[in-house]
Amino acid sequence: MKSVELYRQVRHAVRIEDLSRREAARRFGLDPRTVAKMLVFSVPPGYRRSRPPARPKLDPFVGIIDQILEDDKGRPSKQRHSSKRIFERLRAEHGYGGGLTIVKDYVLMQRQRQREMFVPLRHDPGHAQADFGEALAVIGGVERKIHFCGHAAALGRRWRVAHMPTAAATATGSIKG
Repeated sequence: MKSVELYRQVRHAVRIEDLSRREAARRFGLDPRTVAKMLVFSVPPGYRRSRPPARPKLDPFVGIIDQILEDDKGRPSKQRHSSKRIFERLRAEHGYGGGLTIVKDYVLMQRQRQREMFVPLRHDPGHAQADFGEALAVIGGVERKIHFCGHAAALGRRWRVAHMPTAAATATGSIKG
């Protein structure tokens, strides 16, 4: 693998010193295709597979495993199938002839794909967040749909909310507080 420093030198030679790709390849003792890749990536990209690995023993059973995992979603966590239990069921019920490790790896990959992800929000001082919405409110004894606009400063914990008679008014209305 080529070093990050070599990447920097090659990119500098081609982009700043205006050397051709072929001249840069000669100067650094590299293949011209390697120089072309170095210009595309700012750091070494590492190994990339051209296609997913073949799993001739597991692939016919992938649909069964996916169905077991899908059925487990509605069950309590203690009653869900472990990778080993899925492997045992495949052998006993479906005649699977492969190994445990490949089943474990596949189940882990599928469970990680299904896991819910959260991205933490960060609001710098001086920024605010706002939201628009609708709600049912009782005004003068009559239930009505109202439109509202709310906002909060990034470091403040209070929301300021104003309600408006129409949605168009929320876009132009001002919030005082």
